[in-house]
Amino acid sequence: MRKLLYLSGILLFLSSCGWLNPSIMLKTGKGYQYSKNPDSTKIVDYKISPNDILQFNMYTNDGFKLIDITSLNSANASYHINVEIPYLVESDGNVKLPILGRKNLSGLTMREAELMLEESYASFYVKPFIELTLLNRRVIVFPGSAGNAKVIPLANNNTTLIEALALAGGISEDGKAKMVKLIRQSGTKQDVYKIDLSTIAGLRLGGTVLQAGDIIYVEPRRKYSSKLLQEVAPIVSLLASTFLLYTYSRALTK
Repeated sequence: MRKLLYLSGILLFLSSCGWLNPSIMLKTGKGYQYSKNPDSTKIVDYKISPNDILQFNMYTNDGFKLIDITSLNSANASYHINVEIPYLVESDGNVKLPILGRKNLSGLTMREAELMLEESYASFYVKPFIELTLLNRRVIVFPGSAGNAKVIPLANNNTTLIEALALAGGISEDGKAKMVKLIRQSGTKQDVYKIDLSTIAGLRLGGTVLQAGDIIYVEPRRKYSSKLLQEVAPIVSLLASTFLLYTYSRALTK
């Protein structure tokens, strides 16, 4: 019986090391150097990246048709080219567009890309006006409990961290509000920001404007007791059965 107690103590120690918490993701460990938190008051324009899906509408005459309801009967009416086919930004940053062929848009903001395309289409149309839309802007939110992760579309360019968490249903009961990780791709590396939303002071960082592809991970609380019982129960049952068989066999040999 003493051996069983020793074994239970060992299993409890292993649980504190994370052995009984295999579902916890994106661990950073002690002493991890988090990135300097972004300026929540600064809105950074999104830059087009590979695998983005774009859609654009084009109007001639600087988009005159958009504001002139009489343009259909006007001799100087502009017309609208509705391009609703999605266009993929390929791995090399190029997009294959009508008439223009392949154009590299990677690294440009939406406005920069619109201006470049307007200049390119000016050779074929009179004063083109282009509206460019990114169709697959989204972030992934892990609210702190298993099975509740959500992919949140970014309908607005200024969607904040707090808004995304609210759209995902908020931080779960098992999540740590003081341990929210914002993971953002930055070139060839990833920046990891640690954000504490457990106090009112954390609202400042909660107002951080999200970028497409961000991951919001709320670290879950470690449930040692329930996990320990789940993991240890089969082992203890097996050891207890073995001990009883051993005791019974010793009694028969006496």
